[in-house]
Amino acid sequence: MNINLENKKVLLGVTGSISIYKACEVARLFIKAGAKVQVIMSKDAKKFISPLTFEALTRTKVLCDDSEDWSSEHNHIGVAKSGDIFIIAPATANTINKLSKGVADNILLQVALAFSGKFLIAPSANTQMLNNHFTNGALKMLKVNDCRVIEPQNKLLACGDEGNGALAKPLEIFYQGAKALLEEEFWIDRKVVVTGGGTREKIDEVRYISNFSSGKMADSIATALYLKGADVCYIRTKYNQLPNEIYTIDIDSVDEMLDYTVDAIRVAKKGKMSKTSMNSVDAPHLIQKKPYLFMVSAVSDFTPKYPQNSKLKKSSIGDSWSIELKSTTDILSNIDKNGLITIGFKAEMDRDSGFDNAKNMLKSKDIDGVCYNLLNSSESFGSDDNAIEFITQNNSINLGKKSKMELAFDILNKSLEIETPL
Repeated sequence: MNINLENKKVLLGVTGSISIYKACEVARLFIKAGAKVQVIMSKDAKKFISPLTFEALTRTKVLCDDSEDWSSEHNHIGVAKSGDIFIIAPATANTINKLSKGVADNILLQVALAFSGKFLIAPSANTQMLNNHFTNGALKMLKVNDCRVIEPQNKLLACGDEGNGALAKPLEIFYQGAKALLEEEFWIDRKVVVTGGGTREKIDEVRYISNFSSGKMADSIATALYLKGADVCYIRTKYNQLPNEIYTIDIDSVDEMLDYTVDAIRVAKKGKMSKTSMNSVDAPHLIQKKPYLFMVSAVSDFTPKYPQNSKLKKSSIGDSWSIELKSTTDILSNIDKNGLITIGFKAEMDRDSGFDNAKNMLKSKDIDGVCYNLLNSSESFGSDDNAIEFITQNNSINLGKKSKMELAFDILNKSLEIETPL
């Protein structure tokens, strides 16, 4: 994953829910990303799990009613001041209703009232308790007051009922927490289209032509954009796990990718104003945030001229098989890039002319930047790291070899400079 949260402080509140064991994994994910985690436990939470478990995971003393210390900063005021974000996961129906009314009858709720930063809750409750009009109203009130609600799952609950109310997956809680820590005004609500994966060109109902692209670099770009706050539409051929809030369109062929990319760009160009700009005194004269396109996909150059609508039998083909191919549409050359910042990706295996081929894309395809990747062989595909040189008309910067997620953040920073040059 390689999301860097060093020097970030996460307050993790846990309440008396059977799903509390999942909070251990939430804490572990944040610690693995480099964040410091301070756990705050309600009295009822300790009925399910010992503070010692969280202290062993976080190497930090848990704050609870009987550990509060006013001779140090280990109290509800000191801890509230120390956090960058506060996540309550799991949040019971009882806690949700108390939060919305400003009730502070335990240490966890006292920290919540004293905390002034970004606040998130992940509900976990029986379906009927969660859907009760009191709880529903409480959730609406919390959202109005800028509390981010990490939606629960619909599944078989511990009580035996089936429905909405299971705690969100720990990875999803982590993603939404990381987004709260990493989002930047430049990217917030900016519409971005990302394409990823190798397209598949149908030969018959069971066979196709494709390439070795894993889609991992595109996944990393889409995830990094999401974490920065962008409104992402991800058009992909590979179905890897991503944050739930990323809007994805699953496709196969070049023609499908072209059609959906054109539609997504059209929607993106309609724009969307940020909360900050909406409050501006110059609101009538606002300029919409310019959308971006990251064309990370490995698009097939050829497609079968006569794809079959049934499975061709080997016995009817014979010992050899010649398939007539035709050129596919060059997507980057055939989309309207006006009012759009466009970043292309170019994988090459020619050390002598690869860089020049990548740079020529700027003019031949009328794009703003190219991420050039020199491959050694087909074994270069599917790895968790990459080496990218970011090329613009006036500059080229070697971003080095590192994890694809780290590179994704570097690419976003360089892409940002295209619109806001230093």
